[in-house]
Amino acid sequence: MKRAAPCGSWPSPLSVAAAAGAQLRYSQPQVAGGDYYWIESRPQEDGRAVLVRSDGERDIRDLTPAPLSVRSRVHEYGGGAYAVAEGQVYFCNDADQCIYILRDGTPARLTPPGMRRYGDLLPDLPRRRLICVCEDHAGAPDNFLATISLDDGGLVKLAAGRDFYSSPALSPDGRELAWLAWDQPQMPWDGTELWIAAIGADGRLQEPRRLAGSADESVFQPRYSPDGVLHYVSDRSGYWNIYRCEGNTTRPLARDAADYGYAQWNLGMSSYGFLSAQEIAAVRIAGGRAKAVYMDTTTGACSFLMTGCSHIEHLDADQGRYTLVGGGPETAITVLQGEGQTVRPLREPGFRLDAGYLSRAEALDFPTTGGERAKAWYYPPMNAEHSVPVGELPPLIVRCHGGPTSMNGDALDPRIQFWTSRGFAVADVNYRGSTGYGRAYRRSLAGQWGVKDVEDCIQTLAHLSARALADPKRAAISGSSAGGYTALAALAFHDVFRAGAVYYGIGELVSAMTDTHKFEARYGDSLLGPWPAAKALYNARSPLYAADRIKAPVIFFQGLKDKVVLPEQTFGMLAALHARKIPAYCLTFPEEGHGFRRADSLERALSAELAFYARVFGFTPVDTLPPLPMERAGGSA
Repeated sequence: MKRAAPCGSWPSPLSVAAAAGAQLRYSQPQVAGGDYYWIESRPQEDGRAVLVRSDGERDIRDLTPAPLSVRSRVHEYGGGAYAVAEGQVYFCNDADQCIYILRDGTPARLTPPGMRRYGDLLPDLPRRRLICVCEDHAGAPDNFLATISLDDGGLVKLAAGRDFYSSPALSPDGRELAWLAWDQPQMPWDGTELWIAAIGADGRLQEPRRLAGSADESVFQPRYSPDGVLHYVSDRSGYWNIYRCEGNTTRPLARDAADYGYAQWNLGMSSYGFLSAQEIAAVRIAGGRAKAVYMDTTTGACSFLMTGCSHIEHLDADQGRYTLVGGGPETAITVLQGEGQTVRPLREPGFRLDAGYLSRAEALDFPTTGGERAKAWYYPPMNAEHSVPVGELPPLIVRCHGGPTSMNGDALDPRIQFWTSRGFAVADVNYRGSTGYGRAYRRSLAGQWGVKDVEDCIQTLAHLSARALADPKRAAISGSSAGGYTALAALAFHDVFRAGAVYYGIGELVSAMTDTHKFEARYGDSLLGPWPAAKALYNARSPLYAADRIKAPVIFFQGLKDKVVLPEQTFGMLAALHARKIPAYCLTFPEEGHGFRRADSLERALSAELAFYARVFGFTPVDTLPPLPMERAGGSA
């Protein structure tokens, strides 16, 4: 029998330390030479990213020793940080951003230290070189395609003159190169161009030509089949579908009202791979849920692969086998291997939860402003021993994802189960502008950032309140990065939420859009309006300038090494609230950048957020928590 107890006070088997330690990150799985490779970012090793190899059976080993960390910083978000060819491993090291080669298990630096960053590594072994994206920070950031000699690390520019490059792909015979390029103010999910060129005897590109893409067509992941046919993903139909180039003819493998691609926040992203010349394994996303599918490259016939995943972040395939990073409502995200319908984990999920405590996502599709509809995942409070008292509704945390061009999936997440097992309800909102629902939904936030995303969060609360699934008087809004901006905008321009938790969020849009890194320097043009013509709108949508309207307490979390959302954003908001005597708390993390990776940082943040909600909503958690930090307008707490 369950015992009724005040929400927030329920004992949970998921401790703060366990929830923090379970936040392993897996990325860029590959099948190469009969083995599987992937990167693990480990909180217990201060977020160090380790390259791991498995034979698919019992042999799993780390390839990169401490203190090396496999991470690229191109576009700040990195990606494409390693490559494998003929058993040889090449990777980028985070600390110096140099490329290294693993020789007999020993890392040897290939490129000299300096101001260059590298990503999307692509071996071209017959020519004794790597093809890659290079970002040179000797002056204003300069992005180009380059080759790196495997003999002496020398660099030669291969293609230059565009603001951004990504996704170099080499034909199997080595005679042709395909790549993506785009210019500001386009973001890669808005418009990119696919280019191809023959490679001459001198290794340089000959007569490059644009094959697809424009400022209004997003092309993603060019890749050659084993028999040399170029494929790519395009959203020209309204959804990211896979296309095949045969001579002068380009055709979709299957016209489908579903996405087979991702918003290219990182280099090296992959949503499909070739099992053979006639077979593709791919990720299909419809209604925010993902499935792995088998596709015939000749007929376009498509069938599902039973991976058990509803959220897939990356997929690669080679010689009949595939690997992916994914999870489902009852399974945390991990690395999986597959051959046909036989799927096994390469890593056992690092997070499990007894079924009595497991809160499963309900997909919400509900009316919002302008006659449109919004999406969210709803997680009810769930505890094997406790229930919500009669007459009480659970407190609600509305979570806003970053990006804002991104999405929340429904895979088992320790950060959500931490709250639901204590008596909270959680709503993960895929507001208008999110991916996973086609181009029209993704582009519906254009010019409306700080409006439609906020309205969808408010409508989420209204929808759940009307169903008696959440207490509107105990509703908090939480978000990180761009999601932190949405949370602050909701608090500044509406009086609906009773608390806010903001992780490295944006409070002042002019500086956020003009003092940021190159990749996002013109992001505001599509989200708000062209700069500087729309400066007045940037100011009008800035929570900092409406801080006098914020009534709810706020807690801030900020990494002091953040180069994407500078710490001044947090300190400005904190000072404004402090001046008005609104309860405002701040935790700073000297060793963290954009996104927290260290176990101790994750623990501190989670403990403080729980203590904050306990104070605001008036419950007593069973957890032993440190006191909330003093209210300060800057500096460490």
